[in-house]
Amino acid sequence: MSDTAITVYDYFDESTWKRIKAFSDTHETPFLVVDLATIDRQYDEMSRHFPYARTYYAVKANPAPQVLTLLRDKGACFDIASTYELDKVLALGVTPDRISFGNTIKKAKDIRTFYQKGVRMFATDSEADLRNIAKAAPGARVYTRILTEGTLTADWPLSRKFGCESDMAMDLLILARDLGLDPYGVSFHVGSQQREIGAWDAALGKVKVIFNRLWEEDRIKLKMINMGGGFPANYLQRTNELSIYAEEIARFLHEDFLDDMPEIIIEPGRSMISNAGVLVSEVVLISRKSRTALHRWIYTDVGKFTGLIETLDESIKYPIYTEKNGEFENAIIAGPTCDSADIMYENYKYGLPLNLATGDRLYWLSTGAYTTTYSSVEFNGFPPLKDYYI
Repeated sequence: MSDTAITVYDYFDESTWKRIKAFSDTHETPFLVVDLATIDRQYDEMSRHFPYARTYYAVKANPAPQVLTLLRDKGACFDIASTYELDKVLALGVTPDRISFGNTIKKAKDIRTFYQKGVRMFATDSEADLRNIAKAAPGARVYTRILTEGTLTADWPLSRKFGCESDMAMDLLILARDLGLDPYGVSFHVGSQQREIGAWDAALGKVKVIFNRLWEEDRIKLKMINMGGGFPANYLQRTNELSIYAEEIARFLHEDFLDDMPEIIIEPGRSMISNAGVLVSEVVLISRKSRTALHRWIYTDVGKFTGLIETLDESIKYPIYTEKNGEFENAIIAGPTCDSADIMYENYKYGLPLNLATGDRLYWLSTGAYTTTYSSVEFNGFPPLKDYYI
C-alpha cells in the first residue's frame, strides 16, 4: 500500500519540475508532457555507464519525432519492430546501418522491405522466420533470441512469447550459415522493468555456452551479444542506480568472456524515456460503494485505454503526485470508460488525501514510455492521449 505522499523532487530536480508544471498549468487534461532535457541526460548516462556497448533505442517505447530526432543527433542506433517504425526513422535521415529489425514475428514481405531499404541485421527465434530471412534478405546478419528466466522477477515479463531454448538457438545459427546468412550473435531480454541484477548473469551464462559450443563443434564464431533492455525506470518501487547494474553486468561479461569480448548491444526504451514524462490527469468523480466503505473510488480522465495499459494486473506502479495535502485514505483508482476492466489499482491501494476533490489534478510520474503508443484510437469516443515535448 502507498500511504505516504509522493515527493516530486525524488523524481525531478526543482528546475525541471517547475518547467513541466508551468507548461501543464496552461493545458487541458489529459495529456503527457515529456522533458527532452531529461532524455538527453539519460542517454548520456547510459553511454557513460556502458561505454563498450552500442545503444539501439527501442522505438516502441516512444516514437515521437522529437525523441527520435534528439537520439539521432546523439548518435543512437534504433531497434525497429515494424515497417511503420522503419519509415518514420528513415524519414528523419537515419541511415539503415543504424537499424536492427528486432521483432521475431514478421511477414516475409516486411523482411523484404527492410532489406530493400538497406537494413542488414535481423532477429529470429524460429526456423520458419529464418528461412523467410534467407529468401528475402540474402546474406543478412541474424541473431537468435533465447528464452530467459529473468521474466519471473520483471514487472513486465516478455520472454514467454519471444525467444527459443538454447539448443534450438544453436540449431538456427547453424542453419543460418547453411542458408548463406551470417550467424552473427545471440540476444535475450531479461524482462522489462527488471530489478534483479542476477537475471543478466543467468542470461549471459547461457549465451557463453552457445558461443563456446558453436565454435568448438561447428567452427561458427559468433560476434555479438544483444542484451536487450530491461533496465528499470524510477517507479514507486525502489531500484538500484543504473551505475550498479552497469558495474555488475560489466563484471559478468568479463568473467564469461575475459579478453575475447564480442560486440555488445543494448536496447533501452523504458529506462531512457519513462523518467522524462508526466501524465497529467483530472479527477472526474469520487464515490463510495456503501455508507460504511473504508475506501473511495477515484475516477480520473485517463485509464487503461488512454495510456495506462501497463497497470494491467497492477504490474507497473506509477508514482502519483497531487498538490493536495492532509490525512490520507486508501483509494481505488479507475479510468473514465464504460468498461469494468478500466481499473488501474484495486488490490494495491494508493493512499490519497481525503480532501482530494473533483477537478483536482493527479500527476502520474515516470510515464514517458509506453503510454502514448498504448493509447486507444477512439474507445468510448475518447481521443488518443495528447503529448507535448518541451
